[in-house]
Amino acid sequence: MAIASDLPLAHPGSRTIQADAGRSGRTLAAAIETGRQRVVVTALVFGMAFAGIGTGLVRLMAFADTGEGAPVAMVGSASDRADLRDRNGLILATTLPSMSLYADPKLVIDPIEASLKLSKVLPDLKQDKLLADLSSDRRFVWLKRGLTPAQQYEINRLGIPGLAFQNEERRYYPSGGLTSHVVGFTNIDAQGIAGLEKSLDDRLRNGESVALSIDLRLQEMVRNELQATIAKFKATAGNVIIMDVKTGEILSMVSLPDFNPYEPTAASDDALFNRNTLGVYEMGSTFKIFNTALALESGTSTLQTTYEQSPIRIGRFTIRNFRAEPQSGRWSVYEIFRQSMNTGSVHMFEAAGLQRQKEFLARLGLTTPSPLELPEVGAPMVPQPWTQVSGMTIAYGHGMAVTPVQLVSAVAAVVNGGTLHPPTLFKHDPSRPVPGTRVMSPELSRIMRALMRVVVVSGTATKAEVPGYFVGAKTGSANKAVRGGYNRKAGVTDFVGIFPAYDPKYIVMTMLEDAQAIEGTYGYNTAGWNAAPLGGRIIARMGPMMGVEPKDPNDPAILDALAVTPGGRSAPQVAAVPEEEEG
Repeated sequence: MAIASDLPLAHPGSRTIQADAGRSGRTLAAAIETGRQRVVVTALVFGMAFAGIGTGLVRLMAFADTGEGAPVAMVGSASDRADLRDRNGLILATTLPSMSLYADPKLVIDPIEASLKLSKVLPDLKQDKLLADLSSDRRFVWLKRGLTPAQQYEINRLGIPGLAFQNEERRYYPSGGLTSHVVGFTNIDAQGIAGLEKSLDDRLRNGESVALSIDLRLQEMVRNELQATIAKFKATAGNVIIMDVKTGEILSMVSLPDFNPYEPTAASDDALFNRNTLGVYEMGSTFKIFNTALALESGTSTLQTTYEQSPIRIGRFTIRNFRAEPQSGRWSVYEIFRQSMNTGSVHMFEAAGLQRQKEFLARLGLTTPSPLELPEVGAPMVPQPWTQVSGMTIAYGHGMAVTPVQLVSAVAAVVNGGTLHPPTLFKHDPSRPVPGTRVMSPELSRIMRALMRVVVVSGTATKAEVPGYFVGAKTGSANKAVRGGYNRKAGVTDFVGIFPAYDPKYIVMTMLEDAQAIEGTYGYNTAGWNAAPLGGRIIARMGPMMGVEPKDPNDPAILDALAVTPGGRSAPQVAAVPEEEEG
């Protein structure tokens, strides 16, 4: 079928339709663009409005006068507070993000319902106070600071109007009460209140992290051993110090009872009391270490010098030896120290003289407060006036009271070759020299080490022996001083041990308060039965931890180093003293 060639190929009006369509498309595009611009402008307007509202709220909360100061603005910045770490880098105190809960009571619709709901999530808050806070006329009130994530989640689920959260930061103590007396604590605004947190407050606020001398491994072991011993002997309290005798670094310092650094206000005064640095005690026979060193240094006594052991009468008082025998006869300085005789110690002091005693004890740092970095440091109780009678009683550890940290520092100087190093809680930088002052000759120091070894071999500290470690020690037992005399039913027992005695590295002091005689101690509650065994267990456990290798007990070089007299390998052969007989 043929198609006529004159039929139109398009409608006569098609070009007009196409032109109209083009104009319509341009109009639609322009409309869309205009709408987009209006949306952008509207969004900007709303954004600026919300920004203004937000700024106003911040100003209201942070700077407005609400009658409560500036609740959001904290004194100092917790985020700048640096860490405290142990000598191996383990964190003892650090700062982490935290969340706190506050309320605008004006926006709380039903304070009663809100307080009931909140008290279920935060049971430590008192409901009556919570209700009072939520019903007040104030515009801002803190409800709980330092929330856990779980607490924040549960509070959010309650959906209570008028409650809000504030981002903050909080001080955390991963070891808890284990280092509470050393590290201390801060308040809610990150200000140091006690311990190193207080004494190092400025350094920590400036972001300076501090490495301590404390070894957290030792700290935990010591606390466990001390706690078990306190329970075993029904003691009321106890404390332990471990020190490096060559640097003065304190590796462990435990005082029980201790406290939770997160809730220091809930702790008793007894728990907050650091017995190692604040406690001032008459140390009993451990002071005979100093009296014997004084006598030998002065030249008024030698190890072979003998003194009468009969009771000494001073007015209405009589000085006797602890043990029933000997109460008469002449005994050597060596035996006086080994058997811890009071009367012989008094005669040794009398030969040396009062002025020498004063100077010697002052030289060892026993008459002035310890320079330790903690703010909680007690002052020694020195007799005023310091009379001849005072000197006689000080000779066997009475009439003068010092802190345990003072005793440890002084004994360390006696055994380390004769240098007094200030005690420190800071880790020593091996690139720097150790500060110290020579207080006695190396030879006198060697003799005192040998005498202390004898006390463990055949004296009052036999229960502190640890095979291969050559422990040297001295024990002491004393009644607590009270007005007008002493409480015969209350006392302290203490032990000071060094190891290895031929070249001491560490000194361990243990102390118990009001320890009781138990089955197996034959009615005795003296240091040889409680503080000395505790010291031995601590040494046995810490030796391997600190890399101290046990040695052959028959090593000739070691026996020469521990000879009581030059050129002789062994001490005089004497019978062992029963452990309960000590001064």
